Amino acid sequence: IASRFNHHFGEHFVLPEAVVNEKTAVLSGLDGRKMSKSYNNTIPLFAPEKQLRQLIMKIKTNSLGPSEPKETSGCTLFEIYQAFATPEEVAAMRKSYAEGIAWGEMKKTLFEQLNEYLSEPRQKYETLMKAPDHIENVLQEGARKAREYSRPFLKQLRKAIGIDKITG
Repeated sequence: IASRFNHHFGEHFVLPEAVVNEKTAVLSGLDGRKMSKSYNNTIPLFAPEKQLRQLIMKIKTNSLGPSEPKETSGCTLFEIYQAFATPEEVAAMRKSYAEGIAWGEMKKTLFEQLNEYLSEPRQKYETLMKAPDHIENVLQEGARKAREYSRPFLKQLRKAIGIDKITG
């Protein structure tokens, strides 16, 4: 819509561009399929610590035993870990896979990584959920700022298409 409008009436809209990290565009879910609420195989980011641990422990793995080398490609545990770990941590985990990390140990490591990464956002989420008045105030302030920007912009757009005499 923005592109078509710009084509007909001049450059007014900045066209959006998707920014997707190739490595984490789609993560596997608890059952190995793509993570999706439809499949009921998601890991909620703000889940309490106990629930997060339970969900990670449910992630399906193959039957390779401890000390048997494991492949990182196609491994749900590794994919999720990679999305939240530094390149150095990923390299070390790749080595652990080659050395035959046990699935239980990998799940424990993944839980610790996710829990540490998500603990601060989870705390902020819980704080915000306890303060609906604060959320409403922030939303109202955002609406006010949006109106300050949008009214002149809409006036500019109306003028560009020739309906600048219409009020609204």
